[in-house]
Amino acid sequence: MNQAWGEDLDLAEEELEASEQLVDIDFDSFYRRELPAIAALLYALTGSAWAAEDLAADAFTIAFRHWPRIAGYERPGAFVRRVAINLARSRHKRLVVEARALGRLALGRQPTVEPLEAPDAAFWAQVRRLPGRQLEVVVLRYVEDLSVEAISEVLDCSPATVRVHLHRARTELARRLGADWGPSR
Repeated sequence: MNQAWGEDLDLAEEELEASEQLVDIDFDSFYRRELPAIAALLYALTGSAWAAEDLAADAFTIAFRHWPRIAGYERPGAFVRRVAINLARSRHKRLVVEARALGRLALGRQPTVEPLEAPDAAFWAQVRRLPGRQLEVVVLRYVEDLSVEAISEVLDCSPATVRVHLHRARTELARRLGADWGPSR
């Protein structure tokens, strides 16, 4: 190896380490400066000091993962606030769902959807293992009985995209269940 090249490589590695340390230092000072405000924001949104602390930690963890990009933003604190608010919103939705489920349980109410019989339950368990968009297309087609055009409106994609996802889902389900679906409808 050329001696000059080796020295250039060592210098590049030292510069990279120095820039990583600079990013770390910048994030640390950013974190110390913004944490009290973010925690106060989350406390006002959630009413729980414990939740505020957890959500703030999650928001800053996300920011740290993307810090080289976020550090270049004009207002990186706005990014962390948006992430924190979204996390608080998700937490609230989850708590509402859990409270409703606990309420049904406490009242002894049964779910409004009847459990499926064994063959149907096995089929739908396989459907739920499909990739997200394929799962959505199959459910909208066979549970909601929507046309390809209606599904494309719901999912905000083209009818051709819906047909592709439906075909791929049918093919995968046929493979998993050992069935021949024949030509795509």
